[in-house]
Amino acid sequence: MNIELIEIPKIENVLGTIGVVENNTIPFEMKRVYYLYDIPSSASRGGHAHKNLRQVLIAISGSFDVIVKDGFSEEKITLNKPNMGLLINANIWRELDNFSSGAVCLVMASAVFDESDYIRDYQTFLEYLQG
Repeated sequence: MNIELIEIPKIENVLGTIGVVENNTIPFEMKRVYYLYDIPSSASRGGHAHKNLRQVLIAISGSFDVIVKDGFSEEKITLNKPNMGLLINANIWRELDNFSSGAVCLVMASAVFDESDYIRDYQTFLEYLQG
């Protein structure tokens, strides 16, 4: 599957820890950064794929599950460490759920928002993969 866990460099000392993300930390140039928060534990986010966009998701606080599908297999990754990011490349279906109280999901994206890049229906996604 076209996903990868990426370790985010950190600087630790007695005063706390700093996580450092620069363009050489992730395999694309960041064009957009956004974050999800105040998500009820019963809510689900995502539920789409991107034709071209690449993203890195980080659980800045708390935890959540990311279910990824490539049309053949499915994998569930729990993000719960602010120094670990999940790289999701293009043509991967993603669903985010099981948000803990206070969870914050930081997303770094390879492009600005473009509705035409989204596939929001799973059956349409499977058909898109078929060509």
